[in-house]
Amino acid sequence: VLGGGTAGYTPAIRAAQLGARVACIEKEPELGGTCLRVGCIPTKAWVQTAHALHAAREIDPKLGVVTGEPTLDFPKANEWKNAVVKQMTNGVASLFKANGVEWVKGAAQFRDAQTLAVEGGEDVTFTSAIVATGSYPMRPPIPGLESPRCVDSTGLLAQTEVPRRLVVLGGGIIGCEFASIFQRFGSEITIVEMLTSLIPLEDADASKELEKAFTKRGVILHLGKQCTKVEDTGSALTVHFGEGQTVECDLMLVSVGRAPLVDGVGLEQAGVTFDPRKGIQTDGRRQTSVSHIYAAGDVAGYWQLAHTGFREGEIAAENALGHEIDIGDPAVPRPIYTDPEVAGVGLTEAQARELHVDTVAVGRFPWVANARAVMMGETTGWVKTIHETTYGELLGVVIVGPHATDLIEAAVVGLDAEATVETIADGMAPHPTLSEAFKEAGLVALERAIHLPPRRKAAV
Repeated sequence: VLGGGTAGYTPAIRAAQLGARVACIEKEPELGGTCLRVGCIPTKAWVQTAHALHAAREIDPKLGVVTGEPTLDFPKANEWKNAVVKQMTNGVASLFKANGVEWVKGAAQFRDAQTLAVEGGEDVTFTSAIVATGSYPMRPPIPGLESPRCVDSTGLLAQTEVPRRLVVLGGGIIGCEFASIFQRFGSEITIVEMLTSLIPLEDADASKELEKAFTKRGVILHLGKQCTKVEDTGSALTVHFGEGQTVECDLMLVSVGRAPLVDGVGLEQAGVTFDPRKGIQTDGRRQTSVSHIYAAGDVAGYWQLAHTGFREGEIAAENALGHEIDIGDPAVPRPIYTDPEVAGVGLTEAQARELHVDTVAVGRFPWVANARAVMMGETTGWVKTIHETTYGELLGVVIVGPHATDLIEAAVVGLDAEATVETIADGMAPHPTLSEAFKEAGLVALERAIHLPPRRKAAV
C-alpha cells in the first residue's frame, strides 16, 4: 500500500485480516495521512475548543453556570490539538503492529508494475498494490500568494498565535470551517468567494442559513468576488478583489480546493492511467488500468472525504485479494463542522427537483420547536427531508444546527435502505432528543406535523 492515510492504512489492515503479507509505505513521521495529521482531526479538536468557548460565553450563563469571563488560552488549545493528533496517529501504528502490517518509512515511486522504489531503502516487490497517496492544497495563480502570510490549511494549523485579522480565500467547506473556528477565537474574519454562495455544492437552504449565521456573528462576506492580487506590505497583507475592492489582514488562508497527488509517484512507469486534475482512473472495484494495481481515496478522484476513503480502501483490499466487491452508489454523508453545523446526504432539493420535477415534497422542522435543542440553548437551523411523492422514497436529508454531523448517520442508513418518508415519520424517536427532529421533518412533509402549526396552502 502506497500511503498511510485513511485510504491507505484501512486496506493495509483489511488485507492483513484476509491473510496477506502487507507493507504500507509512508514518508511522513506519523501514520494517518492528511486527515489525522493536518486535516480532520486537528481541525475538529479546534472546533471543540471553539464550541467550548462559545458555550462558556453565551450558553452556560443562560443555564445558570457562571464562571467569569472566559478567555482563549491558544497555546493550551494547541497542546490539546497536538495531543489528540498524537493519540490517533499512535493508535494507527499500534493497529499495524497488532495486525502484522509492516510500516516501510520513506517516499516511494513505481519502478515498474511490480516494484516500488523506496528512497533510501530497499525496493519493495508486490503481487498487488493499492495507491493511496491522497491530495494536496491547490494554490491559484494569483500574484502575491507566494507571501509567507498566505497559508494553506496545514500552515494555519501550525500557527502559534491567533491572527487579529484573517482573510479566507474560498467559501467552501475548509474555508468556512476555519472561518467559524477563528471567529470564535477572536479574529476579524473576511471571506472572499468567487461563487455567489458559501458551501456552493450543498443544499441552497443550508448555504443561506450558514450565511445568515456568519453575518450575525460579524463575519464579512464578499460573495461573487474574485481575488486579483495580494500585496505584502511587510507588516500586513492587502488583498485585492472584485472591482477595485481591498481588505487588509495579518494572515490569509488559501482554501480553494485540493488536487490528487499523482506527481512523483511513478504511475507512468507502472502503466497506470491518470489525469493530473481528476486523479487515477478506477472502476467501481477501485481497480486501475493495470489489473493488479488499485487506488483509493483522494487520489482516485471520488469524494475527497475521509469516510469515503475508508470504504474505498476496504473495497480495494478485498478485490486485490480475489473478492468481487463494487462500491456501487452508497449514500455519502457530507459533514461540515461550522457553527452551526451543516450535514447532508443524498440529493439536495434543487437536484431532486431537477430529476423528479413536480413529484418532490420537502418537510422542514426547526430546532426552535425541538425540546432538547431549546434546553441546550442551540436553536439555529432545522432538519429537512426531501422525498418523491409517487412512492414516498426518501431522496435526501439536510440538517443545519446542533450535532448535525452526528445526526446525519440515521439518514445515511435510511437512504441506503431505500426507506420511504412514511418509514421515517412513523418510526419512534426517544423524547426529548435531537433525533426526534428527523421524524418530525417527515411528519411535516406528509402534512401530519404535531409540533408545528399547519402549513399555509399556496394560493390558487
